[in-house]
Amino acid sequence: MNKAEVLFKENIKEILANGVLDEDPRPRYKSDGAPAHSLFITQVCEKYDIGNNEFPITQLRPIAILNGIKEIQWIYQDQTSDLSVLENKYGIKWWRDWEVEIKIVVDGEEVIIKGTIGQRYGATIKKYDLMNKLLDGLVNDPFGRSHIIDMFQYADLTQTKGLRPCAFQLICSVRKVNGEYYLDLTLTQRSSDFLVAGHINKMQYVALMMMIAKHCGYRLGNFTHFVQNLHIYDRHVEQAKILLSRTAPDAKPVLKLNVPDKTNFYDISAEHFELVDYEPITPNLKFDLGI
Repeated sequence: MNKAEVLFKENIKEILANGVLDEDPRPRYKSDGAPAHSLFITQVCEKYDIGNNEFPITQLRPIAILNGIKEIQWIYQDQTSDLSVLENKYGIKWWRDWEVEIKIVVDGEEVIIKGTIGQRYGATIKKYDLMNKLLDGLVNDPFGRSHIIDMFQYADLTQTKGLRPCAFQLICSVRKVNGEYYLDLTLTQRSSDFLVAGHINKMQYVALMMMIAKHCGYRLGNFTHFVQNLHIYDRHVEQAKILLSRTAPDAKPVLKLNVPDKTNFYDISAEHFELVDYEPITPNLKFDLGI
């Protein structure tokens, strides 16, 4: 097993053995609306040396990594919370369960807008021009200590309904080693549905890190992922045990980005990425989603 798979199993074991059961949860199961309780642990941190091909990829079940990169495009390139863009442009429909209606005033009249996740994620990136500010800072002030994107903006959270951002903050740093610049990125998550989305979130943001590094002409450094609440839903315990019973193949999967250095961030897409030596175990598992 690779590093990611070892940590994945260790965290599953820790949650099952020592996780705390939550009370009065917000999520409800999609199948029947029952409260989606979870076992959780806190303050979990993982670090990977991406420059040395140490990727947080598990092969214990298939993960839709390339689709996850398309979601990154929707948030950080398209900079919108419009579900029609995500669905029609990228063919991704997994956000539909979090659709909300928002009210705006146009020419003095109240208008209801559907097909959105509210003033969240891409809409917040656009509102504060966060992506362009990050790229500009990394290029023009690489050793600055404030290369931050923070989507947990309270003004936005109160402006409309919608799921509060889970993966909400990234911090970038640049190091110069032997005359070469290296980009490090830290992702902070308030909450992670570990079995369903844990590794797609990791690889989404590794891909974003790779896109940023290409834009700046920097080499890849370290990716660190911090999760405050790492949980397994009570209806996912059997799937957790199945994953623990699986043995990953010897292949060491890597993600490659096939574009030249200093390619503009907004010109990079999921089609430029290639998964190499990725041999996930099948069949995949089904999960009753907590939404």
